[in-house]
Amino acid sequence: MKENVSDIPLMILCGGKGTRLRDVTEMLPKPMVAIGEQPIVWHIMKSFAAFGVRRFILCLGYKREAFVDYFMNYHLRTSDATIRLGHTPDITFHGEAAESDWEVTLAGTGLDSMTGYRVRSAAKYLRDEDERFFLTYGDGVSDIAVDELYAAHRKNGRSLTVSAVHPEARFGQMLLDGDRVCGFEEKPPRGDGFINGGFMVMEKEFIRKYIRTDENEYLERRPMQLAAADGDMAVYRHDGFWQCMDNQREYALLNAMWESGKAPWTKYWK
Repeated sequence: MKENVSDIPLMILCGGKGTRLRDVTEMLPKPMVAIGEQPIVWHIMKSFAAFGVRRFILCLGYKREAFVDYFMNYHLRTSDATIRLGHTPDITFHGEAAESDWEVTLAGTGLDSMTGYRVRSAAKYLRDEDERFFLTYGDGVSDIAVDELYAAHRKNGRSLTVSAVHPEARFGQMLLDGDRVCGFEEKPPRGDGFINGGFMVMEKEFIRKYIRTDENEYLERRPMQLAAADGDMAVYRHDGFWQCMDNQREYALLNAMWESGKAPWTKYWK
């Protein structure tokens, strides 16, 4: 039977403290910091939902109550409602929530545990028939074509496919002609190299094979290094838009893009 992207759940790593965005994250966990009126984790979920993904597993840790409050009150936040007060209060919603078909699992994965442990801990909420799942971080948005990422993963036959993206260039660069400096270029929009931008597809088997039951297990260190050494890790090159929200400047940048009405990560949104 052919498997569709809509059959695949998305796991989002949402447990970190986001210390480099401290002015905001002292009040909220970083995935709950807003772009416009909605938290960045909602923007990530919308980008996957545009391709039919409807099941989400959020790996929670720091300030998990913020996620609980947001999703428990999601309908009330996004719809008009009439509330009858008194000893037996009653709520009438006017209109259906736009994301009423989403299934969101809020998985507590430890306050100080690392990414590998969070994945292994939350994996118990995968269904028996889930042989693989999408995996990403809760602080980055992209215009990546999720269906193409998935097709590439199925084709390469590895247990992990990681999206490679160009990071934003942080410095200007010198223009050289041999040993002669012939000019300067202002900071280019992105660097020449690639980094792991998240937006991954992982086989359930990867967890058993590479991730230990250790709270200090970083997914990005030992498990990925072992998979790479085994030839069991593939890359999907994404040359389009990608941006994380790692500091105040990037927070302001993403909000300015949203306010412009031309946020590039909404490319596939319906």
